[in-house]
Amino acid sequence: MPDDTWMTAVARLRAEREPAVLVTVAAVRGHAPRNAGAKMVVAATTSCGSIGGGNLEAVAIERARELLGAAAPELLTVALSDKARYQHGVQCCGGEVTVLLEPLPVVPAVAIFGVGHVGLELARVLARHDLELHLIDTRPEQLTDERLAVLADAVARVHVHHVPLLPEVVLGELPAGTHVLIMTHDHAEDAALCDAVLRTGEFGSIGLIGSAGKWARFRKRLIEEGGHDPAATARITTPIGLPDLTGKDPATIAVSVAADLLRTFERCSVAISVGHS
Repeated sequence: MPDDTWMTAVARLRAEREPAVLVTVAAVRGHAPRNAGAKMVVAATTSCGSIGGGNLEAVAIERARELLGAAAPELLTVALSDKARYQHGVQCCGGEVTVLLEPLPVVPAVAIFGVGHVGLELARVLARHDLELHLIDTRPEQLTDERLAVLADAVARVHVHHVPLLPEVVLGELPAGTHVLIMTHDHAEDAALCDAVLRTGEFGSIGLIGSAGKWARFRKRLIEEGGHDPAATARITTPIGLPDLTGKDPATIAVSVAADLLRTFERCSVAISVGHS
């Protein structure tokens, strides 16, 4: 990232869905190569900016890479003295520097196939969160600027996909780990998407709107005609949402599904944090 500032580096890494750590000089005692506030961004194989070079920077980069994908920030204090030896050597400025390491994890990605009444209400709820939101529909009237104007102040990055014939082709464009929600207007589209999502890419949770009867028919077809293993079909959750929130109007269903999905995000975040502890 040699030509980036730390701010543009953060934006670029976020767009490329690459985890990073923002390293900030939080406090300085005595002499140090940079003042408090100096920043750098560290990714898996690159870094941008500087907190002073030498042993201090090498130690900070090493620890930052150990925190890639973690959730909690961390303070790290490095003594700049010839009596304080690290594996990268010594730095004899004579001071002490405390740096704040802030993980910048990859935000969740969600794909909503079908932006009807429920899909749009769900998009409105999810758009208030820091995530990548993909909206896919075969009907152009569902994705007009006027209809999607309710998402104009979205916190999420919203990607709109109008696919006239085969919505499943979008699956190949989605980032790994995307959470997929299938709620189109057409049961044939839903069935094709269920088949495709089990064959294509690596996804997070997979949800299908509908009744137990609808899923029974779909599951039978996926196994008998699609050749899917019964265990594979278990990756698809239906009905979706919180089971104890039973209202059937679109806004209630959307809140229920969003709440369940946010709970899934938290479980994934905890799993990653445990992996870095």
